[in-house]
Amino acid sequence: MDILTLIFYSIYLMIPAYLANGSALVFGGGTPMDFGHYCWDNRRLIGNGVTWRGTVCGGLFGMVIGGILGLLATYGIGSYFFNITASQITFMSGFVPQGLLVGFLLGFGALIGDAIGSFLKRRLNFERGKPVPLLDQLDFVVVSLLFVSTVVSLSLEMIVIIILVSIFLHLGANMFAYMINLKDVWY
Repeated sequence: MDILTLIFYSIYLMIPAYLANGSALVFGGGTPMDFGHYCWDNRRLIGNGVTWRGTVCGGLFGMVIGGILGLLATYGIGSYFFNITASQITFMSGFVPQGLLVGFLLGFGALIGDAIGSFLKRRLNFERGKPVPLLDQLDFVVVSLLFVSTVVSLSLEMIVIIILVSIFLHLGANMFAYMINLKDVWY
């Protein structure tokens, strides 16, 4: 696979993770995932920023996006890229079920990664909303890649591309969310 195709495939594969991560901000609110509990260091386990509603709705949104990508592939839209993923999932057939599975893994992986990132930030004594470069951009990426790697092979080149692209996409998305008043900070 040439480098340009690999870049496009990497972005295509991550669409459910990217959209799930962003949608948690829209769907979020309600009960914090840590239920307000504190850790051994007398700081919140995760904090108010990661909620059950945002995590569940965002994860399901990622799954739906994966299903939509699978459905579009049945009509030839993005089918080249979807076939690369689908050909590796041998225990189930059909683009839509395969898309739902990949979307589920990427979507929930992204949001669990975000929760892990929040946990780490609290342990490192960073307050909610304070920037922690690279952790802020990559927590959701790393865990979503771990989850999806259970069904899809990821080359080292692909992982590097996803990490690099994700850093810039994440910063751009945060700036946009800040401009439309969905976030209090631009980073």
